[in-house]
Amino acid sequence: MTDESPPSVCVVTHPLAAAGENATRSLLDILSAVTSVALVTADLPADSEIRDRHELVELTRKGAGESVVTAAFRFLLNQLRMCRVIANRDEDVILFFGATSYLLPIVVGRLLGKTVLVEPRGDVPLTLRLNWEQQLPDEMAAVLASAVRALERAGFAAAHGVVTYTPEMARQLDLHPESPTVYPSGARYVRTDEFHVQRPYADRDPIVGFLGRLDEEKNIRELAAVAAELPDDVTFRFIGDGDLREWLETELAAEIERGAVELTGWVDHDDVPDQLNALSLLVLPSQPTEGLPTTILEALACGTPVLASPVSGIPDVVREGETGFLLDSREPAALRKTILNILERDDLESVSENGRDLIEYEYSFEAACERYRLILAACTQ
Repeated sequence: MTDESPPSVCVVTHPLAAAGENATRSLLDILSAVTSVALVTADLPADSEIRDRHELVELTRKGAGESVVTAAFRFLLNQLRMCRVIANRDEDVILFFGATSYLLPIVVGRLLGKTVLVEPRGDVPLTLRLNWEQQLPDEMAAVLASAVRALERAGFAAAHGVVTYTPEMARQLDLHPESPTVYPSGARYVRTDEFHVQRPYADRDPIVGFLGRLDEEKNIRELAAVAAELPDDVTFRFIGDGDLREWLETELAAEIERGAVELTGWVDHDDVPDQLNALSLLVLPSQPTEGLPTTILEALACGTPVLASPVSGIPDVVREGETGFLLDSREPAALRKTILNILERDDLESVSENGRDLIEYEYSFEAACERYRLILAACTQ
């Protein structure tokens, strides 16, 4: 390997659902433009573009499992499988993407003389705790989540370095962005040729929207309460599908009938730019589990201001009054007031332009590739 030749990378992930598959594909696209890359994963969606575009080692077609016991068993079994695969790989760098609590293969990678990086996609222990609380007593869910967090912290310590999407995400994971073993600039990219301003902001109707999964984690019930109380000249549009779709149709039946609320259902990713270009404001009052939602980057690329919770890496991108707005409260009355105050601002065209400029400068494909060239160079010095 020479100074001009970046080290080869083997990306390792946990079983991938749709959201994880999208983020992983984005990372692989970046890395494959920089160096040679392969993916080790489990339960990759059958129609994933990754199968045709990148070298793939699939440990199993089984997912994480429905029950906690099954998930724990598969968690251990997949780690053992990962160790065997890693031992047979030639890549210089092993990058654990999202699989930050997979301590055993992280340690084995180091013992084999590999450069080991871990890159969290969000707050995994918190996500697991929220899911487990649906099956177990809250106290037991909290104990199990604490165990996962301890494994993750041990993984951070055992690896050569930790890559986070943004500096603020590093801080919220109790990491120091200035530490020599933390690389706080691994944010993803936006396909700026697909996600761009099609409709000037001044020409848009007062449509406020949500785009994503219609489930509890996204605080859809709170958004429904807001949508029911907006003025007649403002439309709220739910873009996406999920477990709460039927509940929304029932809860907001009157508003849907008079056109104050719209439910698009599932939207193909190719149609997302059109949907974002139709909005005056995108609202994402998510739980503090996500690292940096791709939807936010895509909205800004389309010149659509974003109102989002100030969690993880979001404040580094949604900059208050500049590229978007940060939520003080997810309580429906406060959220409604915030939305109306934003829609009354006279500088929204400037906010729209600033968002697009930010994406072009910092989150284009070329910018992302340069970030990872620097990360790979630094971690293998």
